[in-house]
Amino acid sequence: MKIEELILKWALKNALDHGGKALQNAVLSKIFREDSSLRTRVKELLPLVEEIVNQVNSMDINEQKSLLEELAPDLLLYEKKIEEKKLPPLPNAVRGRVVTRLPPEPSGYMHIGHAMSGLLNYFYARMYDGRVWLRFEDTDPRKVKLEYYESFRRGYKWLGIEWDYEKNNSDDIELFYDYAEKIIELGKAYVCFCPHEKIKSYRKKGEECEHRSQDVDENLKYWGMMLSGRFREGEAILRLAGDMKSKNTTMRDPAILRIVEYSHPLVGARYRVWPLYDFAVSIEDGICGITHILRTSEFALRDELQNYIRDLVGMSNPTYIEYSRFEFKGTPVSKRKLRAVMEAGLADRWDDPRFPTIEGLKKRGIIPEAIKEFTLTQTGFSYAKREYDWSLLYSVNRKILDPVARRFFFTPNPIKLKIEQLESGEITIPYHPTNRSLGVRKISYTDEFYISSLDAENMKTGDTIRLKYLTNVKITNVSRYEVTGIRVSGGPAQNIPIIQWVPSHKCLNVKVLVPDVLYLDEEEINPESLKIVEGYAEENIVDIKVDEIVQFERFGFCRCDSADDRIFIKAHD
Repeated sequence: MKIEELILKWALKNALDHGGKALQNAVLSKIFREDSSLRTRVKELLPLVEEIVNQVNSMDINEQKSLLEELAPDLLLYEKKIEEKKLPPLPNAVRGRVVTRLPPEPSGYMHIGHAMSGLLNYFYARMYDGRVWLRFEDTDPRKVKLEYYESFRRGYKWLGIEWDYEKNNSDDIELFYDYAEKIIELGKAYVCFCPHEKIKSYRKKGEECEHRSQDVDENLKYWGMMLSGRFREGEAILRLAGDMKSKNTTMRDPAILRIVEYSHPLVGARYRVWPLYDFAVSIEDGICGITHILRTSEFALRDELQNYIRDLVGMSNPTYIEYSRFEFKGTPVSKRKLRAVMEAGLADRWDDPRFPTIEGLKKRGIIPEAIKEFTLTQTGFSYAKREYDWSLLYSVNRKILDPVARRFFFTPNPIKLKIEQLESGEITIPYHPTNRSLGVRKISYTDEFYISSLDAENMKTGDTIRLKYLTNVKITNVSRYEVTGIRVSGGPAQNIPIIQWVPSHKCLNVKVLVPDVLYLDEEEINPESLKIVEGYAEENIVDIKVDEIVQFERFGFCRCDSADDRIFIKAHD
């Protein structure tokens, strides 16, 4: 190896180890360690080392990596999986007795917020050799659908979450009735006939309505009439006798059961009186023996109410751990905002790769291991509102994929390159520069190629470029439609851009969907949230199966969405 190549090799290695900036003394040390005889030439080498280090430091990291892949791929160190961050101790936890729950409301598709919250509940239960419930909070018949139940089951399984027990709140309607009657008998609940606006006004002012003065027998009679169908939807509700002067407005005589004249997907029209959230979750957490509730902070005001309900019926209360919602910039998890995107005609499916649904993330190429590690490394138990940048999750995903994803050449928006004095041939190159277990592929070529038009735009006559793994080319002419050049000797060097290519006689059309954020601000939908990039790829892509995530060199990590139509979805760079 020439002295220049030796210096370049170690300058690249040092730069990649330190965020793209090599240190001159460190490079010298590596050179002398490889060839101790060079120590006698230190004065001669210093200017050359300084020059090459400066050139390497002027390159971006992708250029540095690409150059080192050709010069010395054995020196490439692909980042290992992020080590799992240890979760802080769980308050009041006793090993073997911790019970947590996954409590989805099947009123929409599972999204990343559900996933991260579910992982925390699962991790803590396993950390203390405890148990996990999957419990569907399905007591609003108008909202729940069978497809939503399955979305959560699939999503949790995909994440590797294994639950010990499963049930639906709708299984326990008769039990809810029993507990409601018990609370009525205690004089702590009453049937109210006030219209909704009056109830809202009285709660706001902290005033009791006239129905609170009804005696137990009256309330039991009216309760029976609710169950038997004597009242219609909206005519009567069962309210808890709380504290109308409480600063916590959830305690101001909340409704706990109401009439819903709508068929439920699991129990049909068997029931017409349904519990509201706070009553149902209080009773279910009690009968399931939930010891710890890990949930987002918008529920914090409900802790007092739910504890009060359990106190009334003689159930123990859990320990609450609450934290800010898991939100990502530009991609709301709100069903309202996602539906707005669909109503605007920009999407027609809930598994759209722009959506934060688990199906959408999976389709995009985000892997479950990345979501797990991101949850552990980024999550903190804080009430402060925090919006995560998608780049943080992409970074974790990239570090896991980088050592195992096969590489292929792809030229987006291609333009033809003709090379004089290049004989036809075939090269054998690895699918990955360091992971030899991924094998090799062969690419035959002539003197005509396709390259990215973006690369062509940066070329001018007299430049020298390198087709990766193949040859150096001196550019002789650049036009809007074609680039010509002549083959020149030499290998990869720090002042020669390395670009990907595909042979023009053996290439395949490829379409790549490139998702972006859905919203430009709180309410403005991004009209260009999905772009389509077309180009040519090497013919070896015929071996790529649906759902395989590969790296198109210098373009990004992409998941195969259709092998027959050669459609890919870009996950990230």
